[in-house]
This record gives sequence, structure tokens and C-alpha cells, in this order.
Amino acid sequence: MPNPPRPPQHAQDHAAHRGRRTLAGAGLLLALSAALLAGGAAQAAPAAAATDSPSGQATTVTGAPAASPAPDKSRVTAAVLDLDGTGREPTVYGDDVTYDTASIIKVDILATLLLQAQDAGRPLTAQERAHAEPMIRHSDNAAANALWREIGRAPGLEAANKRLGLTETKGGSGTRWGLTRTTASDQIRLLRAVFGTGGKPDTGATGLDADSRTYVRTLMAGVASEQAWGVSAASASGSALKNGWLQRSTSGLWDVNSVGRIVVDGHRYLVAVLSDGSISMKDGVALVEKTARAALTSASGH
Repeated sequence: MPNPPRPPQHAQDHAAHRGRRTLAGAGLLLALSAALLAGGAAQAAPAAAATDSPSGQATTVTGAPAASPAPDKSRVTAAVLDLDGTGREPTVYGDDVTYDTASIIKVDILATLLLQAQDAGRPLTAQERAHAEPMIRHSDNAAANALWREIGRAPGLEAANKRLGLTETKGGSGTRWGLTRTTASDQIRLLRAVFGTGGKPDTGATGLDADSRTYVRTLMAGVASEQAWGVSAASASGSALKNGWLQRSTSGLWDVNSVGRIVVDGHRYLVAVLSDGSISMKDGVALVEKTARAALTSASGH
């Protein structure tokens, strides 16, 4: 994931708590974090991961991190919504503060592109599809760069997000799409726009149509095998997801995120797990997967 130095912290973190249902399970997740980072094992992570760079392009990490990591400062938040239940708001585990998106933003980039194409009354072009498909399935950064420019960067993204009901997502500056800031509950809103019925009715705006939703779902259900980790750890089958990982050059610590739809006991769940501050990608993946399993156990009642 390409992502240059972190911009100043946005003053929206405190507002991210408004209107959320934060359960007592937050303490459980903090305990999980400590236990995992004390020695939990993860599924195999991708062989090479991208780290942030000033140019906005990805560099490859195959061994020791570029910077000596500081002591572990990991934190994690999960949000879960039962699509087959009666609730409209996700259950949030942990503090619903903002995190860097890393490459989970690629779902939002594609949703924005599709909304803009719908507005123009046209399907995606062959060139747009040639970028969209590797961007989601293989997390291709060059493809994301091209579509980020096409949608109008952060202003285009934020205009689309307003229609889709997202309220706490701020696009990264310039070319730095991976440093977009978001919350777990906002990622559930985005997933609802893809896996539900489109945009939120109370916005009065048109959301993704059926063809657009099907297209995004299909790509997320077909990610490359080496990237099929994260929220899918909480489900035996029926997963559609997008992951993001990023080592911060300023600290050597890792952002690791996973969002998607999973199926548990016949119920479809939307799940977003966001984390940062892990001392390695392996630890970040372990934290995300253990958190996803714990959140789904709580949400499903067993």
C-alpha cells in the first residue's frame, strides 16, 4: 500500500463517538490485543507488503522494516452489522476513532467511480475496468493511482461518500489516498452501500445501483488467494473482502485493516476491523483476525 507521511491528526476523532453503540466488549478487545502481541501467531501474510513513501508509490518490504519500530502501541476497533437482522446501526467494539485506511480505501475509490459513471449515464469503460479489477483483486497500487486521479482525488471521494451516508471519512491529501482517515462504523456504511440496497434513504441521494453493487461484490469475492485473510477468519465460507496494510516510515509500526461481508450460520454480517501501531505486519494480521472472531462470536451470540 502506498502511503506517505501522516498528515496532521484531524480534529474529528472526538466526534466519531457520537451516535455509536460501543459495547462493554471494548475491554475484551484490549485484552485480546495484549494477549496476541505477547505471542499469538497469524496466518501467512502476503510475501511482500507495501510501505509508505514520499512519492506516494509503494516500496517492497521483504525483511526488516525501514525504521526501527518503537515499542508496541497497537489499538484496534471492530464494527459488525447483521444484514439479516433488524438493526440499521453497527455494534462497535472499542473506541470508534479514525485510522489510516491503507488499501481498504480502494473499495471507496471504486464506489466513487461507479457513482460518477451512473451520473453520466454510462457503464465503466474498458480502461476503467482494467484498473478496477486488479485494484480490488490484487490491491494494485498503480491502478489505484490512476482511478484516484480520475475520480477527482479527495474532493471526488468525499462528494460520493456524502451520498453513501459516510460521515467520518476524510480523503488523503494530494496523491496520498492510503492516508485517507476513516472509522470502523463509516466502513460499515460503505459496505451497506455495496452489500445492502445502495445509498442511505434518508440522504435523499441516489446510491449505487444494482449493477454497480454486483460488480463491487464480485471483485471483493474474488481477491487473490494471498490476500484472503482478515475478517474472513471469522467465517468458513461466503467471504467478500478487501484488506489494507501499511508500515509507517515515521515509526516503523503497522496499520493493518480488513473489511467485508462474511456468512455465519446463514446470517450475512458486514465486518470492519481497523488497527494501527502493531510492531509487525504478522502481529497486525493476528490482531485483526482474532478481533474479527471475537466480535462475531459476540454479535452472533455464541
